[in-house]
Amino acid sequence: MELVGDRYLGGVMRGRMEGYGYYTLPMGTEYRGSLWDGMFHGHGELRRPTGGAYRALWERGLPTQGKYTFTDGLEFELEKWLYCDGYDRRFYTEISSGFKPPGIAQLTNLDPPKIIPKGCYDCGDGFYNPKTRIVVDYKRKFLRNADDDEHEWILRTCRKAWDLTAEEQPKPSHSLS
Repeated sequence: MELVGDRYLGGVMRGRMEGYGYYTLPMGTEYRGSLWDGMFHGHGELRRPTGGAYRALWERGLPTQGKYTFTDGLEFELEKWLYCDGYDRRFYTEISSGFKPPGIAQLTNLDPPKIIPKGCYDCGDGFYNPKTRIVVDYKRKFLRNADDDEHEWILRTCRKAWDLTAEEQPKPSHSLS
């Protein structure tokens, strides 16, 4: 069953998604779980193409309880969120695996970090080009167009391709001949 660029594999009743199924949206996000009358209903999971998933109990298309797990296994906790708060700025991989030796910086939660294309920013789930206002995943597949708020947030907070300092650049070798 195909619905405006989406894909669905599963039960159908009265022309609507019903029972257990796999529903993939055009951007690659996939729902796996129970459906009723064309809506998410019962236990199901939304999986992002870049990793991470939201497992929830759904009622008529709305989640009634659920939990988001990031690609690295970190689970989001609204009430007890201790990761990257105002007091502790460590990456999750530093919390779970420990710090690197002195003098070796960890720039992102991914280690080694992704190489950012020239003129772009690493916005956590992919690269952002401020000229086109397009976010692509790390495999260069389109994710979304950034609105004004996301654009400003990325420019203000995200790592950019030109963040390396002169000290971190390889020095040219001089041969004496």
